[in-house]
Amino acid sequence: NMSLWAIIPVKPLQHAKSRLSNVLTTDQRYQLAEAMFRHVLDVVSTAQLVTGVVVISRDTKALAIARDMGAKTIQEGAVSDLNPALMRATAVVSSWRADAVLILPADLPFVNVDDIRGLIQRSTENSIVLSTDSEGDGTNALLVRPPGLIEYAYGRGSFLKHIENAHRVGGKVVSYYSERLLLDIDYPEDLQNYHQILEQGRFGHLPKFAIGNDTSQGAYNR
Repeated sequence: NMSLWAIIPVKPLQHAKSRLSNVLTTDQRYQLAEAMFRHVLDVVSTAQLVTGVVVISRDTKALAIARDMGAKTIQEGAVSDLNPALMRATAVVSSWRADAVLILPADLPFVNVDDIRGLIQRSTENSIVLSTDSEGDGTNALLVRPPGLIEYAYGRGSFLKHIENAHRVGGKVVSYYSERLLLDIDYPEDLQNYHQILEQGRFGHLPKFAIGNDTSQGAYNR
């Protein structure tokens, strides 16, 4: 049976989603970031093909949530860069004899177990399976088998950089499409899409926010 570890990097929750500051209060942004993080953690923890989960963060609150939910944690230094931090986490799970690693961001509100299964089923030896974001720029899921096969290139244009890095080492590349994996929440218009989806009533785990001027109610309900 393949041993696969998920790695979730988490930015400090208090400072998450600063680009939404004109539509959400600081508290609402925190609630949204925490709810999405708990959701991603819950999904990977319940996916049958995932051996274990590692959360890497400098945020002690995020690490505490992770431990409460049964994940392993790696505390990042105060000044740390995402790509080297992920390489360190990858080295750790390699030492635990992982056959593959799946890196997911902490802000995918609609990812579900089917997506995890789909990514894993498409992986083969010496391959990367990846999903992009709605702009076709970033990487919203990255499965690397074996761990450390490629250097990470998160940041602008990471989707194409990850593909190039795989080709450079002779790895096979599989792009995995799921509408749920495209939906991350970075900009106010993402939040509007998010609300339209919530109104379809399928995602009871996510907070609803009153967008616009009416933030006085603190409209956060499970």
